[in-house]
Order: sequence, then structure tokens, then C-alpha cells
Amino acid sequence: MRTDRGGTTDIAYVRGDATTPLGKGPRIIAHVSNDLGGWGKGFVLALSRRWPEPEREYRRWHRARAENDFGLGAVQVVRVERWLWVANMVGQRGIRTGSGGVPVRYEAIDAALAKLADEAARLGASVHMPRIGCGLAGGRWERVEPLIRARLTDRGIPVTVYDHG
Repeated sequence: MRTDRGGTTDIAYVRGDATTPLGKGPRIIAHVSNDLGGWGKGFVLALSRRWPEPEREYRRWHRARAENDFGLGAVQVVRVERWLWVANMVGQRGIRTGSGGVPVRYEAIDAALAKLADEAARLGASVHMPRIGCGLAGGRWERVEPLIRARLTDRGIPVTVYDHG
């Protein structure tokens, strides 16, 4: 349920599948990907089961990275249906936890969310996502949620977060 927070929209938390976003009108499904061009574990598998375009475009984007903006903090928005897009947000360095810590990069997620907000505002779209950066990327929701509030809901962009189950 959304509540008003002094002119801003609050985050709605629901149980369900982020690949079947609730509501009508323009919607963007946002997720976090890595900076290696890897696509094969986690939420991206659910995306690929529904649409081939996000994976195909992400891989193409990565392959041409010398000529484009691919890298931490970048966003690629891919249309998958008439009123539905998928936002590939590069928000993790690599894919494994190691001496550099977990793969999530909060500053990259923040930068990507800022770009996503501009696109959502342009499209008049709501944003739908799992708990981005908190699965295989190893992030903590208490660090990600304030970024979503600052970049999206404080601008009046409706956000729904899906907990699978």
C-alpha cells in the first residue's frame, strides 16, 4: 500500500513476482547486473524466461562497451511489451565475493537509479523491482532502500518492491 510522505510516494512492498508487475500504464522492471557482461544467475533468469530482449540487449551493450556507456552506474532500458520496459542497471563489480568484499556497489546503484528516475519520469512510468543488489550481489536492503527513496519516490515516482513467495 502506498502512503503519502509529504508530497512524495512511499515504496509499496508486495509478495509476488517482479516479472509480472502490478498496475496499469507504463511500467519499468528494474534490476541490478554486473560489469562483466555475465547473465545467468538470480533474477535475470526469470526475466529471460519471459522475454529474450533484455539479455540480448545487455550482452550486445557489453560487447560494444568500448563505444558506449556500459559500466558501473549505467542503465539500459529495453522495451519488452507495449507499456513495459526492463532496466538493466550495472550496479555490481564482478560476480563473486572476494578480498574486495561483496560485488554490490551502492554508489553505482545510486547513479543508475538517478538515470532510471529520469527515464521513468519521461515515460510516466512506475518502477517495479525485486530487492535490487541484495541477492547474489550481497548488498543490504537498509543501504539500498534510502537510495530508492532519494532517487525515485521523493520525485513522486511510484515504486513497488516484490518479495518472491
